Amino acid sequence: MYITTGEKEAALLVERARNLAETTGGTYVRRNKMSLPMMIEHYEAEEVLVVLQGKVRLFRKDSPLLEFHPSMGFVRAKRILRGEPDPLLEAGAVNEGDTIIDCTAGLGTDALVFSVAVGKSGRVIACESSLPLYTLLVEGMSQYETIKPAVNEAFRRIELHHANHLELLRSMPDRSCDTVYFDPMFREPMMDSSAIQPLRDYANAHALDEQSIMEAKRVARKRVVMKEKRGSAEFDRLGFKILDRANAKTLYGVINVESGS
Repeated sequence: MYITTGEKEAALLVERARNLAETTGGTYVRRNKMSLPMMIEHYEAEEVLVVLQGKVRLFRKDSPLLEFHPSMGFVRAKRILRGEPDPLLEAGAVNEGDTIIDCTAGLGTDALVFSVAVGKSGRVIACESSLPLYTLLVEGMSQYETIKPAVNEAFRRIELHHANHLELLRSMPDRSCDTVYFDPMFREPMMDSSAIQPLRDYANAHALDEQSIMEAKRVARKRVVMKEKRGSAEFDRLGFKILDRANAKTLYGVINVESGS
């Protein structure tokens, strides 16, 4: 994983890029006035992560540029801070002070929502198996600034792990969290979602397996939740009860550990 800065190579950004490389096991390289396609070719790299002022981006040849941004997560976070409901929190029966495991962090949108909801007394553990995405999250969650201090603090509280979620779940004691959440890449892509396409190029494309769900049920005290497209066969295959929402293209499935259903 090669990590660099913008073309100006400001001292602060160089320091951040070096620290990020050290933290994630990547390799810092000077930009040296090279374009990103030139860097990909020169270092024979799959991707290059670029640390910028207030931003961090992933570049891969023949793929859309991927930039860390809370997107709708910020809108949802503001609503939660105003006391408004959120379908994900309702599906997970999430309360302040809860411990949540987000097994498929992606760009951290749902992890942010969880972190705002559980507050300072709670805990959000976010797992990402893709090293490029994990590296993007490490930098983005520690540096990204919104106009809401409470949202910034929620980002900083999220505990990131670079791991396969099954390995992480297996390492955890029985009933050690409240809710376990999965948002895997949909088996059938939503072609009208342009925001997700850049993520698909980096994310783990494997389907969830039954062993992961079994471990999630062992670890959770309250619920296991999965997000999928309406009509997906994954809900039935993995034993989730669908929580229907009128006109919603994506739905949440729930396994209620408390009641055993």
